[in-house]
Amino acid sequence: MAYLSLFLTAFISATLLPSSSEIVLTAMITQGDYLLWLLWLAATVGNVLGSCINYWLGTQVMRFKDRKWFPVSQTNIDKAQVRFEKYGVYSLLFAWLPIVGDPLTVVGGIFKVRWWTFLWLVTLGKGARYLVVLAFAVGLDKAL
Repeated sequence: MAYLSLFLTAFISATLLPSSSEIVLTAMITQGDYLLWLLWLAATVGNVLGSCINYWLGTQVMRFKDRKWFPVSQTNIDKAQVRFEKYGVYSLLFAWLPIVGDPLTVVGGIFKVRWWTFLWLVTLGKGARYLVVLAFAVGLDKAL
């Protein structure tokens, strides 16, 4: 049940909803007797799947760009596309960053990044981030 809770927290953290899976992961490592590789897997898979929801939303959102209520102008969309093309698809490696990471995964969907490229880059970045959190938490646990 604890692994599922971590998975769900990581999933929610990757969507545009607020949550903090790093705190949950750290607490589980320092306060429980869990398999580290399974904690890493639950957090990584949950977070990547949440980003996949964002990607899908991005693929759908442009259907509404001609509606009056659509919050982004065509000029802003064009500017975002230029920025995305400038920094490239590899910017998705930074989908784990706070504030900009979640919208970046939506942008990946808007600009139709190839699915497998998206999945590979996001998984690599988020998996590496959770390895760093895990290493920090293990060190913290040994210090306590």
